[in-house]
Parts: sequence; structure tokens; C-alpha cells
Amino acid sequence: MTKVFIDGSAGTTGLRIFDRLSTRKDIELITLSDDVRKDPIARKNAINSADIAFLCLPDAAAKESVSLVENDNTVIIDTSTAHRTNEDFAYGFAELSEEFSEKLKTSKRIAVPGCHASGFIALVYPLVKAGVLSADSFVSAFSVTGYSGGGKQMIADYEGEDRAEALSSPRQYGIAQCHKHLPEMVKYTGLNITPVFSPVVADFYSGMQVTVPFNIKELKEGTTVEDIKNIYKELYTTSMVKYVDSLDNGGFIASNLLSGYDNMAVTVYGNDDRIILVALYDNLGKGASGAAIECMNISLGLDPTEGLDIKEV
Repeated sequence: MTKVFIDGSAGTTGLRIFDRLSTRKDIELITLSDDVRKDPIARKNAINSADIAFLCLPDAAAKESVSLVENDNTVIIDTSTAHRTNEDFAYGFAELSEEFSEKLKTSKRIAVPGCHASGFIALVYPLVKAGVLSADSFVSAFSVTGYSGGGKQMIADYEGEDRAEALSSPRQYGIAQCHKHLPEMVKYTGLNITPVFSPVVADFYSGMQVTVPFNIKELKEGTTVEDIKNIYKELYTTSMVKYVDSLDNGGFIASNLLSGYDNMAVTVYGNDDRIILVALYDNLGKGASGAAIECMNISLGLDPTEGLDIKEV
């Protein structure tokens, strides 16, 4: 029986992880009562009693939790931004390469990718690695996400009886181009230039669609649309991340198509001049709690999809 503690189980990601693990017979959850769940001593004891400790906390609190670890056998899985570019942490995206996967199997420190970053990296990393996209390229991307990605306060704002009229319209944010996912987007794609990134939150609960547009002339000379598709086809073959030929319905791609599920679908659209690369998934699934549980499964030597919900696309 694997002992698991969720530090920050009252937040959106923590609650979702708790709900998923509470039904698993191979997991024993260590819980703290409300009156001590923020107490450093109680948290320290719980973390060091656990085989797996999920950190579902703001960055500063996540760093504090890591400092409390004294048990060399405790595996920390951090869902915050705090350690995603830290070399001491394995980056939790096993499907990118065998190197990423192997590091997850052996590391005691794991950083779960950011939701927007997951789609961007899934699309751009393979092209840089294959040499069809220069690391010195100027890249842009936009992302449409459900409002649950903003946590409890944003959920309350969107679902409240007296919600603001502006919430019925898609809203672009991160407009100062300082989004917190940008550092990992650069680090794990191999890009030398920070991309222009435009996230948009819309009036649906969960789901995410990340799009990276290219003029084909920006890629290595001679590269075709089929070349791009084949790169994804060869790399993304598991049920967790898979290339599919089509995700649209009559020319429209719904950003919430994989809402409630934990897998990601990748596809390519366009023509011989201009293409768009698309990653579709749930911001709470492969973009958060689903990815965190997948990391735990890999760390424990289990099937990565154990306890996860996969939709065939």
C-alpha cells in the first residue's frame, strides 16, 4: 500500500487528485484536519510519512514544503511553478522522449508541467529536436482555456449569480508577455527566444486548446506538412498523448472536446504555405491533476494510465 499525502488538498488541483486517489485500493491517503492542515509541524510529519507527497500550493509554500523533507524515500510531486526549471527536478512529461521518461522513473523530485506549457512543449519540442525548426526561431502561440484553470476564485466569479457581464466573453490575459509558464516553455523546447504567447480564458469549465501557427517557410527548407505529421505520428503513439489526423467538426475545433479526460491529442492543419499545430486536452487533466497522477504511476512502476480517464479520439 502506497502512502500518499496531498499538501494543499483544499485547492482545485489538490481536490481533484484527492478525489481520484480516494477510490484506489492501492493508495492510503494521509490526511490532516482543517485546524492543522497549514501547521508546519503537522505538514512536515505527513510529508515524511508519505511515499508520495503531492504539493498543490502557491510557489513559496511549495518551496517551504520541499525544505521540510527529511525522508530520503519520499517522492515529491510539485504541481506549482516553483521547481519546473529546477535541474534537480524531473520534468513530468514522459511522452517527450525516453530520457524524460527514465528520469521520472528514478527521481525523488518531480515537477508537473504547467497547463499551457504542456501543449506548447508537446507541439514545439519535437520539431526543434528533429531539426526542422531552428532554436533561434521567433515562435508565437495562443491558448484557449476553461475558467477552472484560474482556481477557486475564478470558478466562483464565473459561476456566481451576480457575475460580471464581461465574463460571458473570451478574455485575453498575460498581456504583459510575462506569463509564468514562459520559462519552462523555453527551457523544454530548446528555443533560444521566448515566444509571444497569448492565453485566453473563456466561459466553459474545463478544456484547453493550444495552437502554434507557422508559415512553412519558417521551417527547414524542404519541410512539408506531411513531414510535420510524421514527426508527431512517430513520437506520440500512447493513449496519453497521441497524434490524430483530425480533431475538427465541420471545420471547428472545440476547446472542451477532452474536458473531463486525462489524455492529449495533437494534430496539424493547413496547406503548403501556412500550418497550425494544435494540442487539445483538459487543463485539469493532462494539464494538471491527470499529469500529476501519471507522474506518480510512473514513479511507482505502474501503468501510466492507472486510475486515469482516457477518451479515444
